Formats: sequence, structure tokens, C-alpha cells
Amino acid sequence: MTRRYSRSQGFPRYLHCPAQSAHALFFSTLSRSLILRWLSSFIPVPVTVQWQERARSCLGALLGIAFTGGSMYLLLGPGANIPLLVAPMGASAVLLFAVPASPLAQPWSIIGGNLVSATIGVTCANVIADPTLAAALAVALAICGMFALRCVHPPSGAVALTAVLGGPAIHALGYRFVLEPIAIQSAALLAAAIAYHAATGHRYPHSARTARGSAASAAEADARAGFTRADLEAVLKRRSEMLDIDPDDLESLLRETQLQAFSRSFNELTCENIMSRHVVSVSATTRAVSAWALLKRNKVKALPVIDEDRTLLGIVTRADLVDKRIFGQFTPFMTYIDGWLRGDALRAPTVGNVMTTDVRTVKANAPITDLVPMFANYGHHHIPVLDATGHVVGMITQVDLISGLYRQTVVKAQRAA
Repeated sequence: MTRRYSRSQGFPRYLHCPAQSAHALFFSTLSRSLILRWLSSFIPVPVTVQWQERARSCLGALLGIAFTGGSMYLLLGPGANIPLLVAPMGASAVLLFAVPASPLAQPWSIIGGNLVSATIGVTCANVIADPTLAAALAVALAICGMFALRCVHPPSGAVALTAVLGGPAIHALGYRFVLEPIAIQSAALLAAAIAYHAATGHRYPHSARTARGSAASAAEADARAGFTRADLEAVLKRRSEMLDIDPDDLESLLRETQLQAFSRSFNELTCENIMSRHVVSVSATTRAVSAWALLKRNKVKALPVIDEDRTLLGIVTRADLVDKRIFGQFTPFMTYIDGWLRGDALRAPTVGNVMTTDVRTVKANAPITDLVPMFANYGHHHIPVLDATGHVVGMITQVDLISGLYRQTVVKAQRAA
């Protein structure tokens, strides 16, 4: 039956399609939608790494590969029949310099993974005549070996392939391929990565943290976070797959995320609302013994160092006085005696000699969410609060933050009631 629609009804004039054509159109549209949705899943998530870190990674890879190739040239000379660089080292450089926190980029991963894979690859090349079968078996056995020895390193799969498919020059080396070039190049690239990360202030390697503090502090942290390390390990075990993140880093990330989410619910609080306004401060010319006495008398652990205009110059803590051997097993009185015996009491150290000048501060009108990374990431316990003109108007400790959050929780509960 033919059915017509007028243009006044908002539809173009057409003949009604048969049932089979309608079904075909429906399934065709559905297929295109599913395919587009599947293809859209290939779109990568945005990279959150800052440009400075990206540039640092690129420069590190440049220096690492150059150092590795230069080391091989100096050791073997220009006439050596051994490649100065093998392709898997490029993949290893990506891990060591771009994602150094990955468990796949740690020292034992690159050294153990490359040596195991090279040994297996040479063995398969010698035993199996067919190169395709030898290559497939070499990669499979290399993965098994790396899992068994806990040194999974993706570029090591390419090492196994190179041992099988590297050509006559590689085959002529035999098991010497394990030492030259693989072991030497792996060690050189690793040494470059360790030196570069240390020079640029980046933590590497990311070794497992065996010392977690006292049992009481660990239990307190678990109570705050709402989960324990045992819970995290149980979840990871249930997933039965390898995640490219260290459990310690994952635990720290989860705890910080929970703290951030908790503090976000109190974003109406500012640092001025929770800071301690009575600030005990010292000047840079104050003697260290006097600063020590102030710390003990006021039962605080840090003193801001200010000038006449109350502009912050630094901060001095009990740790500064102890670590720099101002006070150890001796009392402040003995320091005065030491200065008197030297004939110049003014030689006694001052706060300016021991204070820390690189101080993290916060504005008085800043939300308390700004305090979260300072306390969580950098290990700070005392943060000076500055007004709009940069003068010290208060101090915030972890106790102040917790007390402020508790007061706000009580207020919200009362309002809800």
C-alpha cells in the first residue's frame, strides 16, 4: 500500500519502504553505530604529563642512547663486528626515561629481562632450524622466564627476536650476544638513566618501600583512607592480571585521592579560618640557642624566620637544629660555654645559618584544598600563611587542618539535623 505525506506535515514525499528494506536499513544503521563506537574506543585518553616533564624525558632518552652507543664505541672500537646499538634499547629508553615509575622500567627488569631473553633467543636460534618457529618459541619462552624471575620488560621480547632474526652477524656471536652487546648496552643505558634522574631531581629507581613506619601510624593511615594495604593486595590478586603501576604508588594515589575528595566537600573553608594566629617567630640574627629555647617553651616544632616588616625569610625546625649538629648530646648552655672558650661568644650559630629558605607557603584566602598536596606529597608539617602583601599572619599544621575539618563536619551535621 502506497502512503503519501504532505510537506506541510514536515515530511518529504516518498513511497513507504517494504518491510525487508526497513529491516535492512535498521541493521545497517545499527552496524555503523557499533563500528563507530568501537573505533572511538581507540582514541587515547588525554596525557596529563606536563610539558616540562615531556621535555625532560626526551632529553634523557637522547643522552641515554648517545651514552650507550658511545660506550660501545669506546669499548669495542670502530672495527668491531658487533652492533653499537640494538633496536630494543630504543624501547628500553622509552620506559626508563618516559615512564620511570613503571615496574617494567626498574633496574632488575631491564637487566634480568634482557639477559634472560637474549639467552633464550640464542638457544632457540641454535636448536630450531625454522626461523619463524624459533622466533615464536623464543618470545614465548622469554615471557615465561621473565615472569618466573620477576623481571618483565617488554623490549626484552625484541631482544629474543633479534637473537633469532638478527642475521649472520648476530648468529656468528653465539652466546657472546648475551654479553656483547646486550649486557653492556643494558648496563650503560641503566647507568645513564640513574645518573640523569638523580641530576634532574627525579626519583629512580622506584624500589619497594619496606619501611612503612610504626604499626600505629600505619593503622591510623588505614583508618583515614578507609582501606588497608591488605584490601589493596586482595583486589589486585583478584584481577589476576599485571598492572603497569607499582602497588606502593597505587596506594599513595588512592589515599591522596580520598583526601582530596574529602577536603573538596569543605571548599568553603579557607586557610584563614583554620590557621593559628598566634605565631611565634624569630629573626635571622636570633641565636640558635634562643630559637631552641623558644621551640621548647612554646611546645612547637617550627618557627618562621621574618624580618622587621614580617616578610618571610625562611623557617627553622627542631630537625634543622639537630641535623646540622647545633644540638646533639649537648645542651644550649654548652654552646654558650663553647663560644666563651673560643673568646668570641658571637661565634655561636644564628638562625640564619641553619634555617631553610625554600619554604612552601599558602595565602590566607586560599581554600584548604591547596593544603592537601603540601601535606600529602611533600611531607610538610608546618606551613606559613601569608596575607595579600606577603606578610606572615599565621601558621597551619596538620592538627589545624584536621581540627578545622572536624568543626565543619559538626556544623554540617547540625544544619542537616
